[in-house]
Amino acid sequence: MPFQLQSLSEIFTHQFDDIIDVRSPAEFAIDHIPGAINLPALSDAERAEIGTIYTQVSPFLARKKGASCVLRNVADHLAGPLMDQPGSWQPLIYCWRGGQRSGVFTTLLKEVGWRAERLQAGYQSYRRLIKSALYDQTLPHHFILLDGYTGTAKTALLPHLQTRGIQTLDLEGLARHRGSLLGALPGGQPAQRGFETTLAHHLHHLDPNRPVIVEAESSKIGQINLPPALWAAMRSAPRITLDAPLTARVQYIAKEYADILRAPETVQSTLAPLRRLRGHAVVDHWQALQDAQDYTGLSAALITDHYDPAYAKARHANQHRSLGTVIAETLDEGGLNKAADRVVAYIKKTDLTVSP
Repeated sequence: MPFQLQSLSEIFTHQFDDIIDVRSPAEFAIDHIPGAINLPALSDAERAEIGTIYTQVSPFLARKKGASCVLRNVADHLAGPLMDQPGSWQPLIYCWRGGQRSGVFTTLLKEVGWRAERLQAGYQSYRRLIKSALYDQTLPHHFILLDGYTGTAKTALLPHLQTRGIQTLDLEGLARHRGSLLGALPGGQPAQRGFETTLAHHLHHLDPNRPVIVEAESSKIGQINLPPALWAAMRSAPRITLDAPLTARVQYIAKEYADILRAPETVQSTLAPLRRLRGHAVVDHWQALQDAQDYTGLSAALITDHYDPAYAKARHANQHRSLGTVIAETLDEGGLNKAADRVVAYIKKTDLTVSP
């Protein structure tokens, strides 16, 4: 009997020795079950070729061609990465729909003598559970948002809270984006589905009976949309505001965004769309500061001309319950440690218990 997935907990806490995703590398790159390894039954090129044959020539010829490719690729996996697996090895195999690719793969592994199982309905069964959890249900977690102007080191504060036993959720880390105008990171962002898998996996390991600190974000981080269940929970969550002197924020932005600020073409292309919002004179001034390599001046101008007005407008439009304000005199390690202690003190005043 194929393995039937009833809940995300079953897959996040599975007892299989390995989970093998036999989809093509391109499918795997978009999203996959956490911890899965990719042993493709078909390469990207083979999958495209067989699809073309299926639609333009003959389904029979496509299946015959596909079978020969799958058998050859499974043989390569058996002679390669699977050769040293012991007889007691028990893997779970899945493809897109739990059909031919995973079926052939599982059958051949069973013929070897391994206790291989196939995931019924494949990746789609897993994806349905992810979508249900993040789009259709209400999250059980109790969030507290860490709010504040751009450059107050909110993300940098999260690890300091973790060391103090506070649960955190780093959305910018999961989305691989700093969440602001110049927030892009090298390597780009994950696919939306990949982000949602990572998010669901992190949420699963958080205790819903204890508060979770998450940085206040808009509904979109770069190109990643926050799923409705998370966004609804964040919109109703109370906030702790982090504040810092302008000089400290300028220094922090100049340091943390150094890779972007020192890339003239990136700065120019990123700032250009703001001409309609902030005006040509303002953007020309920003560009002149970048051309002069005055990165501190550019950071200060972006804060005063763009980031702070945008934040003030958003705050005015959305009123949220405040648990208090923490002022970080500096944003170095010492200042962040003091700020973390003050944030913890506010958390402990809530009606949720916090582990020491």
